Amino acid sequence: MPDASPRDNWRDIHFGERHMSTTPTDGDAMTEKHDDRVDSADSRPDPRPPSLADALIPIIALAVLIAGSLALFGLDALDGPLQVALILCCAIVTLILFKNGYRWDDVEEASRGALSSITSALFILLAVGALIGTWNLSGTIPTLVYYGIQVLSPGYFYVAAALVCGIIAMSIGSSWTTVGTIGVGLVGIAGLLGVSTAICAGAVISGAYLGDKLSPLSETTVLTAQMVKVDLFTHIKGQAWTSLPAFFIGCVVFAILGVAGPALTPTPGEDVELAGLNGVFWINPVTLIPLLLLIVLSIRKWPPYLALITASLVAAIMAPFTQHDALTAFVAGFDGSTNPVVGAIQAGWKAMANGFEANTGVADIDRLVSRGGMDSMLLTIWLIIGAVTFGALLEKFGLINRIIDPMIAAARTRGRLYLTVFATCFGLNVVAGDQYIALVLPSRIYRTVFIQRRIAPENLSRLCADSATVTSPLVPWNSCGAFMGAVLGVATLSYLPFAVFCYASPILSVIYGFTGFKIRTLSTDEAQALEASA
Repeated sequence: MPDASPRDNWRDIHFGERHMSTTPTDGDAMTEKHDDRVDSADSRPDPRPPSLADALIPIIALAVLIAGSLALFGLDALDGPLQVALILCCAIVTLILFKNGYRWDDVEEASRGALSSITSALFILLAVGALIGTWNLSGTIPTLVYYGIQVLSPGYFYVAAALVCGIIAMSIGSSWTTVGTIGVGLVGIAGLLGVSTAICAGAVISGAYLGDKLSPLSETTVLTAQMVKVDLFTHIKGQAWTSLPAFFIGCVVFAILGVAGPALTPTPGEDVELAGLNGVFWINPVTLIPLLLLIVLSIRKWPPYLALITASLVAAIMAPFTQHDALTAFVAGFDGSTNPVVGAIQAGWKAMANGFEANTGVADIDRLVSRGGMDSMLLTIWLIIGAVTFGALLEKFGLINRIIDPMIAAARTRGRLYLTVFATCFGLNVVAGDQYIALVLPSRIYRTVFIQRRIAPENLSRLCADSATVTSPLVPWNSCGAFMGAVLGVATLSYLPFAVFCYASPILSVIYGFTGFKIRTLSTDEAQALEASA
């Protein structure tokens, strides 16, 4: 255990000086007392390492509380009960740390680190909420839906959704941006066509994560290559051997579901819905300018938050010119100003804060466009804060390693090692609630193990990406799962069975480990060189 922090020492000195100033006659005695306190703080015994029971108790508590929240509240558990479960788990870990000799300051420091690591994700969430609101206000999403209904047939809709999202995500390098924009429109189209929004969400996520994994612009792809210390394009080339077959499997499943589904033709109300959209909004390619701007900014590697908020602001500025009638009705709905300029500012501001609302008389259209706003993301942010803090406490104080170390020792064959890495990555997605922890920690832990067993590092980078990155949207309380569910309006547990790519990839990767297919081994000289550089 390190010595007391400068902050703690300053606090002790500060209070000592205050006491001395009130009782000057006892200055020597108080100084001596203060010195004793400092010496006592510096001489505190080191905290005890966690036992196996210490590591298992929080995991068991998490499983029990999550199961309880789902049993009692169903899918509504995401509206607060699940968040409470995660906060209670944080408290349980804290009590274990106190038992082992840690102080509250240690817990505080780890928690601050956890929150700082997700600042970017939280701002992206808020920006996406604002973007959905203003894109509905400006007619961007209604235009996408209008054209999509006429072009996309229910029979091949799911495959088309996966392919479109895959191409977009590969172009811009972001699964979140793809899902938060194109994905939202596709799910809206699915609802109006009468096909399954859950299957559509699974197809959207499958395509988005395929593109994310194979794009050199993706931050998770770059991070994985860096953590394992392999060339970026070597890593991408290796990923293609699992990602492309997994995506093909997904497309086959989506094609079967599209053909076998109950809605093979447009629904009877489609003409009404199209007329409703065209009657409320000005449907024109001009309204797609915010989408094109976002794609350009993403390709130019703008930070996602800035790109999203810029596209949102541009949509808000366009709205008075492209959607005058819809904007006027929206302003009247919340008793805004009758002044055109002031009303337009209020409309854009309100849409970013609380989302857009419409009352067209067509229920499906109202559900489609009455969405968004930063406040719609607050439950998701609450969920992410609880999950990531819990995971950070487990990782920071060695509770995760206490479980992983015996697993490494037991994994004597290559196939078992691959299975262990998958279990670690997916387990961290469940326990830690953050894909970055699930990606970074196993990459660090297993790199040396792979080299010692003469398995090339690019095999590990592929395995970690398959096991951590693509499984993150399958966990409702994971930051990725929470994000996907929030922006698509489809519960994580509803789309989970249909996110085929997200479980086909790790399955293929583990199979490769057992069979040796596309597994490059190291020569003795290569292994020694890598060990020396580790």
